[in-house]
Amino acid sequence: MFDFSIISTWIDNLLRSTLGLGDFLSILIECVLVGLLILVGYALLAIALIFMERKVCAYFQCRLGPMRVGPWGIFQVFADVVKMLIKEIFFVDKADKFLYALAPLLVIVGSVGAFSFLPWNKGAVVLDFNVGIFLLTAISSIGVIGIFLAGWGSNNKYSVVSAMRAAVQMISYEMSLCLCLITAIILTGTMQISGIVDYQTGPWNWLIIKGHIPAVIAFLVFLVAGNAEANRGPFDMAEAESELTAGHHTEYSGMGFGFFYLAEFLNLFIIAGIATTVFLGGWAPVNIGIEAFDNVMNYIPGIVWFLGKAFAVVWLLMWIKWTFPRLRIDQIMKLEWKYLMPLSLFNLVLMAFVVALGLYL
Repeated sequence: MFDFSIISTWIDNLLRSTLGLGDFLSILIECVLVGLLILVGYALLAIALIFMERKVCAYFQCRLGPMRVGPWGIFQVFADVVKMLIKEIFFVDKADKFLYALAPLLVIVGSVGAFSFLPWNKGAVVLDFNVGIFLLTAISSIGVIGIFLAGWGSNNKYSVVSAMRAAVQMISYEMSLCLCLITAIILTGTMQISGIVDYQTGPWNWLIIKGHIPAVIAFLVFLVAGNAEANRGPFDMAEAESELTAGHHTEYSGMGFGFFYLAEFLNLFIIAGIATTVFLGGWAPVNIGIEAFDNVMNYIPGIVWFLGKAFAVVWLLMWIKWTFPRLRIDQIMKLEWKYLMPLSLFNLVLMAFVVALGLYL
């Protein structure tokens, strides 16, 4: 399988040896390049996900979706982006202007920060610390603060109630989500992102297969908790139009609203990317122990495997959103604290026994 570190090493040698730049300038240029790649990838995936959401929604509701602006309506998203960019951004009377302006920035920072941890290919993990999973969950939690500040800073009672709902929901479901990740860490023995993927490389080594019953339970609970964490249907109580108008970002216009909208779609992909990384082998190809078959699979670039698996999970989560009706807030909290949390704790103990007794495949 192609190792992207070959390219990164070549760029580093080009800056240091060929161009004769010092450590400071070399590292600065590399950081800027990586940052630009992250932002460009973030924007392109957002465009793809918004278009995909509209088409999937149209398919499930027997409609056409975007079809007039460009071939198959592919330019509709670009038209919407231009429209949003030229819209006026105004502040609400008597709002806390500092918190009002800070909230969307915190939401997008948390989303981009979590996005930066995703392992795209072997040797292409931007942030690969030995406690990567811990840092990933910590940085992604910044978005909760942004959502709460958006409601509080808007000077709107509906926004405040919506922000409190969203914060309570996200913090609650983070518990089950993190317990599922700890379950995977027990089996792999590492919190490093690349280490988790390397552990799953090889014939039938994906965690969802190797960890059998506990891993399957953790995967399913992770999808439910991740869907709720991203405020996606049927858990999108933060934007229950019949109760709270547009939720915590009711008073936002232009790109202020655009940041919330953008983060929501990318959080969906981040949840799918983490599920792919931890349970479905990340960039690891499908290997079944037959050399000829495995060699063909290994020729496919790791980024293709990662994106293919991630978009398959995205499709599954979109399918769930457009199939089930929205839950009430009491039902959402009951699902977490009465069912998912006890199940996650039990599954954590079960995985510990499986690993201690060597019962994994």
